[in-house]
Amino acid sequence: MDPNGRNRRKKGNPVHGWVVLDKPLELGSTKAVGRVRWLFQAQKAGHAGTLDPLATGILPIALGEATKTVPFLVDAAKAYEFDITFGTSTDTLDAEGEIIGRSDVRPTRAQVEAVLPRFVGAVNQIPPKYSAIKIDGKRAYDLARAGTPVEMKTRIVQIDAVQLITLSGDVASLTVDCGKGTYVRSLARDICEAVGAEGHVSRLRRTRVGPFDLSRSITLDALEQMCDGARAEEGLLPLSTALDDIPVLAVTDPQLTALRQGRAIAAVSPYHDTDWVLVESNGQPVALCQPRGSELLPKRVFNI
Repeated sequence: MDPNGRNRRKKGNPVHGWVVLDKPLELGSTKAVGRVRWLFQAQKAGHAGTLDPLATGILPIALGEATKTVPFLVDAAKAYEFDITFGTSTDTLDAEGEIIGRSDVRPTRAQVEAVLPRFVGAVNQIPPKYSAIKIDGKRAYDLARAGTPVEMKTRIVQIDAVQLITLSGDVASLTVDCGKGTYVRSLARDICEAVGAEGHVSRLRRTRVGPFDLSRSITLDALEQMCDGARAEEGLLPLSTALDDIPVLAVTDPQLTALRQGRAIAAVSPYHDTDWVLVESNGQPVALCQPRGSELLPKRVFNI
């Protein structure tokens, strides 16, 4: 309500769901979200995991109530394809930066494959200084661009697999399956150090975020054509798509009312092996609940 006691309507349309955007080159994640929100005239939007402008691929964009499920995608496993170009290293660890090192070393396929097992499992990794990590309340890349000394702290990331696909001339093409917080640019830097070469990421493409892969993605051009033809819903996936691995419970009308009022309901069965339960009514998501003993406590209630 406004100060005069009148109900105020949110600007935009009540659109709820996910757009799995195949982000094009040189478009920033924030601008991509803004473009998709504008196309749908949605009330609110957000994304699950930033992609650098020089990266392409899966950028999951949440519209409306789907924004309440963003943390589940941020924490999800991801997969990338990337190229390392040997010969020069840069301050940004990719093709955008200034050259800070040169080398004539060109590793063989055997040499690259020999070091890759070092980067599988729980791996100590130093994030790039040109990254969105906050240091004393400021983004690391802002400090780096201002010439302020930046000390990035080592952290542990999970890498499930890294594989060399091709090695031709100066360019090695690889794939990686990893957990949240992993920087492919840092991985490439560390691989180069391990083989004694200078190098940088010259191509980066994200191919999967949780349940979203390229087979479920849509390009910005295709989405614009759908919206121009009043077929926007064809590019929208249901809110619950991001929660494919969470148990689903259908509830009665009285239970539905209780959850929407923020009250717990009795669990019909014990949920010992899950942290979350998705509650639905007539096929529509109602709330994300956490099991607590014999009850389900609503933590995120959807207003759809």
